[in-house]
Amino acid sequence: MFKKFPLIGESLKKEHVDFLNVLSKSCRNAIVAMTANAQSGHPGGSCSVIDYLATLYAFIISQTGEPVVVSNGHVSPAVYSILAEMGYVPRDKVISGFRKSGSVYEGHVTRHVPGVWFGTGPLGIGVSAATGFALAEKMSGKNRRVFALVGDGESDEGQVYEMAHFANKYNLDNLTLFMDYNQVQLTDSLDEIMPIDPKAFFESVGWNVVEADGHDYATLWKAIGKSYKSKKPTLILGYTVMGHGVSFMEADGLDLKSTWHGVAPKKEVADQALAGELKISAKEKSELDAFRKKVKWNPAKPTNTAPLTLMKSVKIGKPNILPAGTKTDCRTAYGKALLDLAKLNNNVMALTADLMGSVKTDIVAKEFPERHIDVGIAEQHMVSCAGALSLAGLIPFASTFGAFMTSRAKDQARVNDVNRTNVKMVATHCGLSVGEDGPTHQAIDDMGSFLGFLNTHILEPADANQTDFIIRFIASHYGNFYVRMGRHKFNVILKEIGKPFYDERYKFEFGKADHIRTGNKVTVVAAGSMAPIAVAVADKLKGKIDLLVISSFSAIDRKALVASLKKTGKLVSIEDHNPYNGWAAQLNKSIAEEGLKVKIKNLAVREYQLSGTADELYDSAGIGMKDLEKACKTI
Repeated sequence: MFKKFPLIGESLKKEHVDFLNVLSKSCRNAIVAMTANAQSGHPGGSCSVIDYLATLYAFIISQTGEPVVVSNGHVSPAVYSILAEMGYVPRDKVISGFRKSGSVYEGHVTRHVPGVWFGTGPLGIGVSAATGFALAEKMSGKNRRVFALVGDGESDEGQVYEMAHFANKYNLDNLTLFMDYNQVQLTDSLDEIMPIDPKAFFESVGWNVVEADGHDYATLWKAIGKSYKSKKPTLILGYTVMGHGVSFMEADGLDLKSTWHGVAPKKEVADQALAGELKISAKEKSELDAFRKKVKWNPAKPTNTAPLTLMKSVKIGKPNILPAGTKTDCRTAYGKALLDLAKLNNNVMALTADLMGSVKTDIVAKEFPERHIDVGIAEQHMVSCAGALSLAGLIPFASTFGAFMTSRAKDQARVNDVNRTNVKMVATHCGLSVGEDGPTHQAIDDMGSFLGFLNTHILEPADANQTDFIIRFIASHYGNFYVRMGRHKFNVILKEIGKPFYDERYKFEFGKADHIRTGNKVTVVAAGSMAPIAVAVADKLKGKIDLLVISSFSAIDRKALVASLKKTGKLVSIEDHNPYNGWAAQLNKSIAEEGLKVKIKNLAVREYQLSGTADELYDSAGIGMKDLEKACKTI
């Protein structure tokens, strides 16, 4: 057993290397045991990366508790085994519960397990999260080092390239990324599936690249030391062998065969290895027990804040109420509200993807450039990076066009949803409101894209004044939010007396509809930029339309809806979205579940439109003022 921990930059002594041999052997024992017991998992890559993890955890993480993000989340057996050796999780439960129902030891690394910073699985996402943690460290002034792992095959993913450019731009010299370069992907070798040159690429985008034998502890420790001295983000290119250290797997790994990438060993094969080359002696167990007494850092018990929990520490300030007659867009109201929040809270920040002028985060950039992050045209990286920033205690507002947020970055938002992060996704240019940009940019399916998420709430403000209230609400309530808004300008909504409906006395309540006009013939439910159109029609047909404006897409106000429909017996909904997974679908579902028998007409976008102004496209799609008036008269 070693007497003293090695210092960063100095060479390992024999006693350090001897201990790491024991530690890695015990981890490989657990890797083989748990995958054999589950008859599922990825033992090959777990064995190729475990020597690096053993070195990192034994001599650094056990003492500092610095963040580690494993982007190639399928090597969870390696992660769980090293966490067990640290004493963070019970080894026997890891082995017996791996990939079993009711166990937190899922097939891919998960935040349910103490010591896991970010749950991963879909490849490419974890490296972006790692940059989020690294950026948060630099912004806090603590500048602790962040360690991450990435697979070689994983680096086919474009998000890895987005991440690499971002880390260079923001000079994340506190980031050390280890690539498990075993040259084998899931179905075959890298050369057969997709040849890559990681050294050339990372050097070309400004990274420090250190090559190392991924199974030589002294070389690995030296490589880690070099990363500390670098003024750039560092890639440790670890040359490894899939299945290294386990003879029945290693031979195939040396031949670059993918045999053991995603296949568990049969019980009899595993038992033979566990009783032979991987057997842990009493002396080795004693060494491991003695080491655990040297571990200084212990992870906190995993906890999750429930979505919509009020964050009392967030100061929301006073709303910016625009007077009657003001014609403006919701996105400008968003930018101004975000600036107010940034002034009041130093943990509020903005991210965008080369669209600051369009999404109006430039309003924040002018006063707080250090808290305005432009990731370039890289929406996937932006959303994953924001997820980690939120888990580090920041409140990130990530903005781009709706078409890009919900299509390109859907997977990243879904993984954030699983991780229960606190990201505020605010999308502009949604629906036909984007107008002349044409159908590729007219997001008419975006709400449905996020509808199935369990920890993300969807909102759509009705005008600029309500936008202000909603932005302050999501800043002060925990959880992931998707707020959609259009591009065009329209008048703020007024009460019948001619004053702003969303005034100083208004309070936004999640899931509550706003009763804008009273009538007894037809219930009209409007959302977003359709609300002003509905108000105009209601005023023209005074006393006939019972107008509800709804903003909480993922929580319909059934009480208000039912009360209105019992009075009118007729529903006309209008939305700047398709009806199949938009407001119509949600409303009709609610009505069916309530057992109401009413007449229904859904006005929505049913065909892709071409270019034109917002009003022209609304008329073309059948969701203009004349269309709503006709529907109310003929239903």
